[in-house]
Amino acid sequence: MTREEFRTLAEERIIFLDGATGTNLQKAGMPVGVCPEQWILENPKVLIDLQKRYVEAGTDILFAPTFTANRIKLEEYGLQDKLEEMNRKLVELSKEAAGGKALIAGDLTMTGEQLYPLGELQFEELVEVYKEQVQVLLEAGVDLFVVETMMSLQECRAAVLAIRELCDLPVMVSLTYNEDGRTLYGTDPATAVVVLQSLGADAVGMNCSTGPDAMLSPVAEMAEYATIPLLAKPNAGMPELVDGRTVFNVGPEEFAEAGRKLAEAGATILGGCCGTTPEHICALKEAVKGIPVRKPLERKRRVLTSERKSVEIKLDGNFMVIGERINPTGKKKLQAELKEGSLNLVRTMALEQEENGAQILDINMGMNGIDEKEMMLRTIYEVTSTVDCPLCIDSSHVDIIEAALRIYPGRALINSISLEKEKFEKLLPIAKKYGAMFILLPLSDEGLPKDSEEKHSIIRTILEEAIRIGMTKEDIIVDGLVATIGANPKAALECFETFSYCKNELELPTACGLSNISFGLPERTYVNTAFLTMAIANGLTMAIANPSQELLMNAAFASDMLLNKPESDIRYIERMNFLAEKYAGMERVMVPSGAANVAPAGEKGQEKTGSGVFQAVLKGNKEHILDEVKVLLEQGEKPDAIINGHLIPAINEVGELFDKKKYFLPQLISSANTMKIAIEYLEPMLERSSGEAMATIVVATVEGDIHDIGKNLVVLMLKNYGYNVIDLGKDVPAEVIVDTAMKEDAKVIGLSALMTTTMMRMKDVVELSKEKGCTCKIVIGGAAITESFAEEIGADGYSKDAADCVKLVERLLA
Repeated sequence: MTREEFRTLAEERIIFLDGATGTNLQKAGMPVGVCPEQWILENPKVLIDLQKRYVEAGTDILFAPTFTANRIKLEEYGLQDKLEEMNRKLVELSKEAAGGKALIAGDLTMTGEQLYPLGELQFEELVEVYKEQVQVLLEAGVDLFVVETMMSLQECRAAVLAIRELCDLPVMVSLTYNEDGRTLYGTDPATAVVVLQSLGADAVGMNCSTGPDAMLSPVAEMAEYATIPLLAKPNAGMPELVDGRTVFNVGPEEFAEAGRKLAEAGATILGGCCGTTPEHICALKEAVKGIPVRKPLERKRRVLTSERKSVEIKLDGNFMVIGERINPTGKKKLQAELKEGSLNLVRTMALEQEENGAQILDINMGMNGIDEKEMMLRTIYEVTSTVDCPLCIDSSHVDIIEAALRIYPGRALINSISLEKEKFEKLLPIAKKYGAMFILLPLSDEGLPKDSEEKHSIIRTILEEAIRIGMTKEDIIVDGLVATIGANPKAALECFETFSYCKNELELPTACGLSNISFGLPERTYVNTAFLTMAIANGLTMAIANPSQELLMNAAFASDMLLNKPESDIRYIERMNFLAEKYAGMERVMVPSGAANVAPAGEKGQEKTGSGVFQAVLKGNKEHILDEVKVLLEQGEKPDAIINGHLIPAINEVGELFDKKKYFLPQLISSANTMKIAIEYLEPMLERSSGEAMATIVVATVEGDIHDIGKNLVVLMLKNYGYNVIDLGKDVPAEVIVDTAMKEDAKVIGLSALMTTTMMRMKDVVELSKEKGCTCKIVIGGAAITESFAEEIGADGYSKDAADCVKLVERLLA
């Protein structure tokens, strides 16, 4: 099937996918703890019969049961050497079941390993892992691909790139979302759609983790941004415990009615996940008969994203700032730190610029004495873990821009692409491949344009080529190319002409570097500010500037208000309130969403919440946490006082920010790892100064479940709070968990399960614990786990995340 054929089919009618595989195989006798793919190959008739029933129910696309048949997952069972044979045979089984009446999708999913910098797995290694599986699936003859049940947008990117670099078959991508409407890593539905459709996905959507009704709002949100078909594959409700069995409470008719609403909300590719059966798919197909297909947007919206935030660029929207500070040019202190390999100042600059109102951050590492590419990649990892702003990749080297775009976990802006031969010919295809927007710089190999007519001609030439290779005008922002007023008295007027021309005739947003206009003049800020207000009135969309320059920023907010831009009056008032709070509360904690400064690290008499140790944990500053700890030790603070007075309050603050959705998983992990470094340094001193031992806690992922991202974070957080944590790993039998807890005199057992098919193993632990007389409190958590499930199986508590688990344990032990 070609991508064009897939698109046409999705625009003509609803496409029906299959329903659950795992829960139905378990009903048919597949035991917990086995490799599902291996069991299917040993029991092929079960899979063939199930998929034949799906085809008879009306399924158009069957998912080949290659879900976890990648190298990393198969290593869990010692089957990595069987990857090629297993994937090939699994596709053959689905083809036999389809009988030519349904298409076969090669099915990829997450590996269970965290990507760097949260884990050890490098992005390029993950791409290669997916490529291994994709190549075999291609040779086996799949018709298209599906990347499903994904929690990480960056892992989705790796899978899509792996597929796109090997073939041009259609690709569907589906993520799972928590109750708060975000993935485990903090990605919202709109951001996922923007990133993945820009990267070359042919359909995007969601599956698992929730029932059909809970998918209505996310699907509607996706539809506001989608230029490709949307997919919805919900569970048959949430799992419940009935007579000792996990059941899904939404029957075929109820499921089908909710599926009809999903179609009306914008989903044109429908199926079922956990708990659904061929009867669910049959009822679904019947229920959506006659519903007109909701077509995707014909014209994309101009949106840049990070992994956790989208920023829309509107021609008539409020003025925007691209923060310019992370650039070593003319910054001796930053240059010195970069030569030492330190990114402390980069992190600080990122936080300050986001706090001061920059919507996008420019990243430039161009200087002598460093490996620019290596430093660019390190900086992207650091900044994306620190702030939520989308990034602008700024380099004069094509290879550095491509390397940065490849690992960037969102949709970036390139600064810039000109008509100079190398950039024009090489960077435009790179921008298209990675789905980036770019700043069009109206320069050519001849140098600066001699007048506005030549400048506008260059703009049109680059625009036409971008459209020819498959990009759109919504991918482009034009640089006004600001000249110096001292050398060209008409420099400002020529820029105003370009801003107006781009906005009114070409419908293109514009940007510029403000400071060039005033080069060589005294008191440049006044010139820059006057130029900015006039430029905004003439259609300027954004500028690369320093957001800490308050005169400039305040003038921009006031200009928007005077031009009656949407909600600009409210934004102006909020800006003034922000500044009033900033100067009234210098002692307050500075966080990415806050507005206050702090006293210097280690200063005598300062508030503990303003200490360097506190701030290092709050901002995930792993490089300097030990320096700050040593400052406090030299000042006479005891190790236990540092832990209780600085580290614990800091990680508590991080937990609060996480609860308020101001921090997400990357920041939580970064802060927890920073605290871990300090704890490990202080522990030997604590042993000499305090003999009091904390409670022992045994933590494990239950038998049959090989996912441990959430469990690992719980272990890290509990250790940081001083508990003696015994981590038994993943796929751990109930007997091992309970016996270890009794042997080690543990006070709490913590259980994790990601999959609905392994939830009941938690009940096994609870029952075995009672049977053996174990007095441990048992707490549970995981993607499909709920408070009611914890009560039903007799657990002592449920925690929704790692930060909540710490609070729960404290309550239970109090």
